[in-house]
Amino acid sequence: MNILAIDTATEACSVALQFKDTVITRFEICPQQHSQRLLPMVDEVLKEAEVSLGDLDLLAFGRGPGSFTGVRIATGMIQGLALGTGLKVAGVSTLEAMAFELASKDENREAMIAVASDARMNEVYFAVYKQTKEGVLLTIEEQVCPPEVAIEQLNALRENSSAAVIAVGTGWSAYDELTKWKSEVIGESTCDVTLPNAKFMLKLAQDAYGKGEVSEAVNVEPVYLRDKVTWKKLPGRE
Repeated sequence: MNILAIDTATEACSVALQFKDTVITRFEICPQQHSQRLLPMVDEVLKEAEVSLGDLDLLAFGRGPGSFTGVRIATGMIQGLALGTGLKVAGVSTLEAMAFELASKDENREAMIAVASDARMNEVYFAVYKQTKEGVLLTIEEQVCPPEVAIEQLNALRENSSAAVIAVGTGWSAYDELTKWKSEVIGESTCDVTLPNAKFMLKLAQDAYGKGEVSEAVNVEPVYLRDKVTWKKLPGRE
């Protein structure tokens, strides 16, 4: 399928275009500049591929969880593009996209991928996926919770599974509890998957289309997981 995917749910801003056999991407770390950078990045990938939105089959966006402002920017942009073209929209979990990116680095690996993204206010956006040869399967539901609650669930999971656990996302370095648990339980190994990337939303969006899990522009909905506004901002972070 020919798909355009965008994501602004974290400090990263990314765009990916899949057209025929070519994938063209843009990825930048640009806190608080998403609204300025997103549309130019979309234009860049379309021009590089020499296509227009009308040549596409599907639009996709990182539906969250993530920054309230960032998720709203992507939601508004994808709705505008969909209204102008009549294209259907697939919302992709930012947590699942990170798990899928990790899984794509070694497709033969079988493991539990624990995604923890910093949600501020001493909480993380958290989910666990089981990597199999067929893909990633949600094992612990998406949620926003304190680090200690995430750890409790991971400990319970490990009691019933001998699969290796791999840590993904910014939450593992943001909170001492998670940093300590990771060091003591799964070791000091590092993972370079810390932020969602629209490139890894393309396949998930195509799968969603195949399952009929797509929406008209007016029905596009973000996923916040939390209805409290995070007022405290960290330096350099949105």
